[in-house]
Amino acid sequence: MTVMSFGSSNGPGVPELSIVIPVYNEEANLEELTGRLLKVCRNTGKTFEIIFVDDGSRDRSAEMLREYAHRYPGEIVAVILNRNFGQHAAVMAGFQESRGRMVVTLDADLQNPPEAIPDIVAKLEEGFDVVGSYRKNRQDPFFRRFCSSLVNKMVRACTGVMMTDYGCMLRGYSRTVVDAMLSCHERSTFIPVLANSLASKTTEIGVPHSERQAGESKYNIWKLISLQFDLLTSMTTAPLRMLSVLGGIISLGGVLFGLLLLVLRLAFGAEWAAEGVFTLFSLLFIFIGAQFFGLGLLGEYIGRISLDVRGRPRFIIKEVIGGRAETTSANQAVHG
Repeated sequence: MTVMSFGSSNGPGVPELSIVIPVYNEEANLEELTGRLLKVCRNTGKTFEIIFVDDGSRDRSAEMLREYAHRYPGEIVAVILNRNFGQHAAVMAGFQESRGRMVVTLDADLQNPPEAIPDIVAKLEEGFDVVGSYRKNRQDPFFRRFCSSLVNKMVRACTGVMMTDYGCMLRGYSRTVVDAMLSCHERSTFIPVLANSLASKTTEIGVPHSERQAGESKYNIWKLISLQFDLLTSMTTAPLRMLSVLGGIISLGGVLFGLLLLVLRLAFGAEWAAEGVFTLFSLLFIFIGAQFFGLGLLGEYIGRISLDVRGRPRFIIKEVIGGRAETTSANQAVHG
């Protein structure tokens, strides 16, 4: 794998720190978020850039980001995507525009405080490639916490990297890991898992978590289910192997059960065997359900293969305001 290099962080005009924030319909939070971010970043004493990526918002978010980029040139960059591509695609667009030797990601909903960024930066300066965070005293509803717990257990089992909270967007990455992620071409990308698979040293810290003060969560139940399938099929092929094992066990069990029925029928007569018809039907339905589930999961993998073969762009940047080379192009396709 070829890793792209963006040059030394000591070069002219290259910031030490890049903050990447995906934005989707967050106009109610942007003013406070921007003020707090600027204060935190200026207090670090490092050169920095704050990259907001508007992911096809339908409210005034994109307009506000353009305004901030003009108001704070050299500090704020606005990347406007031409439609909604999803949170992780938006973060990858921000990674592509970033230049810092350290890159920190953060959600725009203010549930994780920007004031925790210096703690992430301090860990990156200790030499870690990836710095994760876990939400202390999490304020989300029970259903969200339950789903998150299942995801975290699944990711830990599949990757072997024992991080507590893979769903928290407040994370830090070294330039080496960011460049390596940009060189990957899969379309269904779950950034924390991808980063950990490319990092040599990882760690995590606890960060405060607050209730959402304005706006609403962008993850409904269907998006959460879609995320689970993206995670499962992008991390491992273990479910396919499990299906093979499960299919073998079911087949062997069916053969043994058939032999048992045959013996009992010979021993007790045909009348006894007729009484087990409904049991057979119930078992048949279980086996058919397992087959359909397996076919559905197999279809998910085939769908991912189809997306990668087509090679469509991961995102399309409509406009960049305040970046390294300010551009406006409605047809600029970025393949990541």
